[in-house]
Amino acid sequence: MLKNFVIAAMAATIGAAAAQTPAQEKPNNGAVNSSSENNSNAPVAGSNSFTQAQAKSRIEQAGYSEVSELNKDDKGVWRGTASKSGTKGDVSLDFQGNVNSSTK
Repeated sequence: MLKNFVIAAMAATIGAAAAQTPAQEKPNNGAVNSSSENNSNAPVAGSNSFTQAQAKSRIEQAGYSEVSELNKDDKGVWRGTASKSGTKGDVSLDFQGNVNSSTK
């Protein structure tokens, strides 16, 4: 009898937990950001599959020129320098495709 009660209580608890909705939805930050706008205002660390040429191209598509000194850091973020609107500064590209810079 006690065994049946414990099983019923566990089933009710599991059912109630499964029926609950998450308190917070996940942010829209897929593996690769396919939009022209960043989904993050800072580089997101993660395994980066962009090649150096792809990283340079993605940064140029974001409106930067004179992209140079691109190196992938230990967090998977491509970092280098670039110019935008005549101002040269640091630029980064994370694994999601977000381009961030101090030239903005």
